[in-house]
Amino acid sequence: MLKFIKHNLETIAGVEIYPIVSLSIFFTFFLVLFIWVFTYKNEKIKELSELPIKDEL
Repeated sequence: MLKFIKHNLETIAGVEIYPIVSLSIFFTFFLVLFIWVFTYKNEKIKELSELPIKDEL
């Protein structure tokens, strides 16, 4: 099964760039997400965590 897919991919010009691009997009997304999580304000996290138990309508 893999040899059929590999043969088709070998015929596409410039196909070797796609894994590099997808890895860089994946890495960048999770790096930005990691930075965002650790720079989020603790007050805002506490406020959001108390939302389900507040009784304001």
